[in-house]
Order: sequence, then structure tokens, then C-alpha cells
Amino acid sequence: MGLDALSQILASFKSASKPKMLVVDDEPDNLDLLYRTFRRDFRVLKAENGMSALNVLEQEGEVAVIISDQRMPEMKGTEFLSRTVPQYPYTMRIILTGFTDVEDLVEAINSGQVYKYITKPWDREEMQQVVDRAVATYQLSKQQAEELERAHAQSLLLKSLVDITRKSNQFQAFLDATTSAMRSGFEADGCLLALVDEQHITSTRGLSGTTDHLSALLSDAEFVAQAIAHHDMQGLLRSPSELPLPNVDVQSYLAAPLVSQGNLKALLLLGWRESCPLESDDLHILYFTAQQIALTLGSVPCMAG
Repeated sequence: MGLDALSQILASFKSASKPKMLVVDDEPDNLDLLYRTFRRDFRVLKAENGMSALNVLEQEGEVAVIISDQRMPEMKGTEFLSRTVPQYPYTMRIILTGFTDVEDLVEAINSGQVYKYITKPWDREEMQQVVDRAVATYQLSKQQAEELERAHAQSLLLKSLVDITRKSNQFQAFLDATTSAMRSGFEADGCLLALVDEQHITSTRGLSGTTDHLSALLSDAEFVAQAIAHHDMQGLLRSPSELPLPNVDVQSYLAAPLVSQGNLKALLLLGWRESCPLESDDLHILYFTAQQIALTLGSVPCMAG
């Protein structure tokens, strides 16, 4: 499958999983009501007090939304929410209150610790609207942060490749350093670079990480042949929900042809022991980076050696 098809698969990984929500209330009836209200659209986690909620977050990681009651024993809702801010800055926090805790609420909202407060008894439709807006804000914030992180990662990767080119006096040193940089940059368990001449693999010259299974794929895998024949990215990307392939060291793999001026110079093969960690945008970064490597190949001394 090509770049567009792989992008669609990766996009489906994201949409297939429900966002996580944590609801916190010391009254079991209220907790169950919140759970029933949102269980269809969220994976709802429950906690009866602030400390239990912090333990849930420690085990489950970041959630999209936290809905917490304000008046709870031992720890107020605003205090609990404030303790989640440093580790989970993008999580949207909603406080429920049946009292006029103006001072606490104003301070929490002004400091960015609380997105919205809702008075009890709360209206189901109003609550769902607030949560919908909160999730949209969370997703937008995460998307912007991820885009900045990917742009930074791409910049560092390209700088690394430029530095490698400048410092490498030998072709083999360039290949080894390149595969190491690509494996690290795309969180792969293995990466190899195979030279190609007239649609045929001539030699495997760059290796990094776990590559035994990847080397075997070069000779008999259909997706490798397709990548070489069509000069298009091909591979098998598995989602976390899929059962692991039996008796296979590498669960996800991707072949990126290195093409310069219409000529296929080499093939970059990446492999992951677990499900594929890439996002859709990562594929485009990988595609662009592969072209930069292809252009660089011709400028490295001793290419024929």
C-alpha cells in the first residue's frame, strides 16, 4: 500500500479509540450518574476522592477531561485539579459545585486550572455541551503541540543528516549514521538501508538495531518488491488493538524508497516489535526525509566503494 493508504490506516488508529474521562465524586449515586451519562462516548474512569483520582491518573496516564466535585473530604476538587496541572497540562478540568465557593473557583479559573464550573444539580444537556467543547479544545491543543513537536523533530533529524554528511568521509560511515538517526527519529526497533541498482537490491550496507527479520524481508516480501517497482512507500502497520503476529519478531514494518531525479538509489526499511507508533503526519515527515537522504547519497564520497 502507498503513502495515502498508510496515512488512512494511521488515522483510523486514532479514531478507533474512545477518549478517556475521569469523574471524581464522593457520593456514589453522583459518580454512577456521571458514568452512565458519558460511557457511550468515553472510556470513563471513576474515583471517590482526590487521592484515589491521582492514583488512577498515575496508572492510566493522561485523560481528555476530568469532572470533579468541589466539596469532598480530605481534598477539595480545586486542590485535586491543581495537582494534575504540571503533569497533564492539556487535560480539560470541570468542577461541580453545589455551594458558592466563589474565592476558590475564581482562583482556579484564573490560574488556568479549571476550564468550567457547573452548579449542582446539573442539567444533562448542558453538561454534555460543556464536555463536547472541552474535548474539542483538548484535541486542538494536543494537535498543535504535536505539530510543533514533529516540526522540531524533523528539524533535528534533518540537521543530524546534514552533520552526518559533512563529517562522513566514507560512504559506509554515512549509511550507518543515517540508519541510526532514522531508527531513533521514528522510534523503530530496527532500520536498514539497502542499495538498489536497476530495480534490484545489490547489498545491505546500513544497519541499526534489530535487523535480522528485516534482512529476511528484503528477499521475499511482496511489499518490498512493490516499493521498488512503484517508487512508493509500502508496508504493514498494525494497530495496538490487533493481535500480535505469531512467531514474528517485527510486528510493523515500512519500506521507503530513496528516489532522486527519478532514479531509485536505495531502500530504507524500518521495523517495530510492537504496533506502529507513527501518526499520519509522521509518514509525510518520513517521506520527505527519505528524499533528502536520496539527494545526499550522490554527494557522499566513496559511494561506489
